[in-house]
Amino acid sequence: MVRRRGRLIATHAVPIRKTLFMAFLGVSLVSAILLAGLAFVKARSALQEEIQRNARTQAESIAAQIDKLMFERVQNAVVWSRLDVMQDLQVRDVDKRLSHFLSSLHDGYRGVYLSLSCVAADHMILSSSDAALIDTPIPAMPTQPHARALLADSDVALEVRAVGNIPEVELRVPIASAFTDTNLGELRLRLDFTAFYDVLDQGGSSTQALAVLDEHGTLIAASAGLRERGLLLSKVLADWRELAGTVTERDGHALDESDVIVSAAASSGFGQMAPLGWTTLVIQPVDEALAPVHHMALIFAALFLVIVPVALAVAVLVSRRIARPIVALTRFTRTYLREQSRPPPPQSGSTEVRELSNAFVELIEDINRSQQNLIRASKLAVVGEMSAVIAHEVRTPLGILRSSAQMLSRERHISDEGKELIGFIESETDRLNRLVSAMLDISRPRASVFAPANLHEVIRKSTAMLSAQMQKHDTTLTLALKAADARVQCDDEQITQVLLNLLMNALQIIPRGGHIDIATRDDAESVTVEVADDGPGIAEAERALVFEAFFFRREGGIGLGLAIVQGIINAHHGQIEVAASPSGGALFRFRLPRRQHDHDG
Repeated sequence: MVRRRGRLIATHAVPIRKTLFMAFLGVSLVSAILLAGLAFVKARSALQEEIQRNARTQAESIAAQIDKLMFERVQNAVVWSRLDVMQDLQVRDVDKRLSHFLSSLHDGYRGVYLSLSCVAADHMILSSSDAALIDTPIPAMPTQPHARALLADSDVALEVRAVGNIPEVELRVPIASAFTDTNLGELRLRLDFTAFYDVLDQGGSSTQALAVLDEHGTLIAASAGLRERGLLLSKVLADWRELAGTVTERDGHALDESDVIVSAAASSGFGQMAPLGWTTLVIQPVDEALAPVHHMALIFAALFLVIVPVALAVAVLVSRRIARPIVALTRFTRTYLREQSRPPPPQSGSTEVRELSNAFVELIEDINRSQQNLIRASKLAVVGEMSAVIAHEVRTPLGILRSSAQMLSRERHISDEGKELIGFIESETDRLNRLVSAMLDISRPRASVFAPANLHEVIRKSTAMLSAQMQKHDTTLTLALKAADARVQCDDEQITQVLLNLLMNALQIIPRGGHIDIATRDDAESVTVEVADDGPGIAEAERALVFEAFFFRREGGIGLGLAIVQGIINAHHGQIEVAASPSGGALFRFRLPRRQHDHDG
């Protein structure tokens, strides 16, 4: 809003409440988005690292279990090949004692071995847990086995071959002769991979696939999902052997999947058994692996949806709380400018806004005082100009009128009516002369001459000067001079004029037989004087105007006495105020400082 030629003109400005609302909403939402985004990125990164760590740990754990199972079987093969009963191969197990021993082992390790057989050097099965295999020849195995399992000082050949679509692993360990340096044959153990499948099935989940690749990249064991797809003995994952020891994303088209996360762990051996060269894979679709991340994203989205209305509510509340006192201050200002009256100042809002309101109110009061002082000064200037004219132009004819009236009053043959008219002339010229004197006093007040004085003595002198008028008016005067030290620096003649003006105003307004009370009190810095009466009092709405020049309510008054009083008190750097007396009349209270040197210059 701007003020132009007394009118308020609206400008195209954005309301402060809207500005604050947009600012707080922007700050809160931007902060919320940034914090939520940062938290999500950090949480997703941490969650992905945890997923990779768990996948790596899982792959290493499964590889360790596979190594342990193989260690147990290789260890059994080595230990059994060195038993004395194996020497029965030299007599071709004539009494079948070795076959019975192998059968008991097979039964004792049910579910571990498919069969246990002893093969002579001529590739003839002499003993077996499966009686149908005894005395049957077998094809010669390659001199270079598929793989080797090294256990301490033993070298166990490991063959992987296909039986239909199912891989079969056989362990071959030589049987040394106890009497010569030759080998009697081999102990062959066909492994049952059901235990391996159980480890893979139990180690995975519905969204994971586990696989074991041999050193040639052949898929020799897998969890149920891959087995059901017929991928055993295939090499579709052969290239993934290179991922051993890592967790990475790969294209899952070989498994008819989209992108997958692959964690690979190489065989590290177990106990005294050297690594087999196998690789264990843990495979999981990326979408499934990152499902917790996606779930977390939904949580953050829901949280953001909650934050938005909360931010809106907070922005509304904060903008209202800040804007309300400013709006109230604006309304206060508009009311003052429009009605030229001061409504109660706003008291709500923060400390700064209240201080701003109080400062603005003080500014308005200062402006009002300045305006009043300007008006008073203007009036006094007018009085001064009028006084100069009146002193020159009016007093001379007034003197002539008074002298003429006095001369006429000495004539002998004047009627009673003429004498009465001459009395009117004399009284009215006296009244006009007093008016001119009062106007001259207020327009050209003499400078105050400060000197130590006792206010109690000044008060007693002033009341003594009016004692005759008080007796004539049947007025009771009460003095309650309770100031312990009534000494001040003042111009005692001017203070006497103040007291006479206040006492004369009281005498003229109170009814016959009224009361006037004068009281004093003091403190370390000042002395206070109160003049109270039991007259009709002064209306509260008029109390701020009684010290204005030419303001009066009494018949025959000119409104200059209290203006002179205020001028004198101000010249003494004191304060004067008007209130209601305890008896309902008027009470004038003025305070004078003890010393004037602080104000000199």
